[in-house]
Amino acid sequence: REASAAPAPPTPGGRGERGRAMAAGPGPGPGPGAAAWGGPGWRLPGRVLELVFSYLELRELRSCALVCKLWHRVLHGDENSEVWRSLAARCLAEEALRTDILCNVPTYKGKVRAFHHAFSTNDCSRNVYIKKNGFTLHRNPIAQSTDGARTKIGFSEGRHAWEVWWEGPLGTVAVIGIATKRAAMQCQGYVALLGSDDQSWGWNLVDNNLLHNGEVNGSFPQCNNAPKYQIGERIRVILDMEDKTLAFERGYEFLGVAFRGLPKVCLYPAVSAVYGNTEVTLVYLGKPLDG
Repeated sequence: REASAAPAPPTPGGRGERGRAMAAGPGPGPGPGAAAWGGPGWRLPGRVLELVFSYLELRELRSCALVCKLWHRVLHGDENSEVWRSLAARCLAEEALRTDILCNVPTYKGKVRAFHHAFSTNDCSRNVYIKKNGFTLHRNPIAQSTDGARTKIGFSEGRHAWEVWWEGPLGTVAVIGIATKRAAMQCQGYVALLGSDDQSWGWNLVDNNLLHNGEVNGSFPQCNNAPKYQIGERIRVILDMEDKTLAFERGYEFLGVAFRGLPKVCLYPAVSAVYGNTEVTLVYLGKPLDG
């Protein structure tokens, strides 16, 4: 009886400002809920919060960014802050940070994002492997095989850009483009694997042909005497899931839209190669810059 008669502890939603604050919880804005829920931790200076956040992993940082406007501002206000520098040092290989692989990704946050959009070690042909830098595919010298790889993350909305370049011979077929999760990443013979079915779209850099559903959809770019691809040359791929188009750039030159009417499904950056010991690097850049 004495226990049942004891007053219940105060609960969120009770009387007073504190009750309303607790009921509000750590909401997205700096209201009374955000101020009172976490106690003094909510009033830490931004530099201190940044230091604390620098010990967290990406999944934890995503959760922290949703807590309140202050935390979101601390995390995303400076893409070169100690938070992103520390995370980049932990998850990226030293080679990726000290070489020019990520030279077109200016911020540490962008470099971390590029790593999470790189080739998947679990979604590629058995005849290729991803090098320790995390961004480069190496094809083993296997005869009569065409081998490809997809990235870890695909896109069903938004606008996205990435760079691809060959660091070895192209052979008879070297294709860059996009593929669904259902597209094959290995087949017998030396063929244009990307574009060989209705699940992939590709540009063969060897003969400048566009490929989809096993058919040639014309030459690209559409100009007289189009220059051949040079080893080491970075090609920028632009996927627009709003307009349902795939376009390419070379250097600072926009080559045009290669494919239109793409389906509203999840599409992955992908490549396919045939030459033994050749290497292909892919780096995600983020939202393309207009103009």
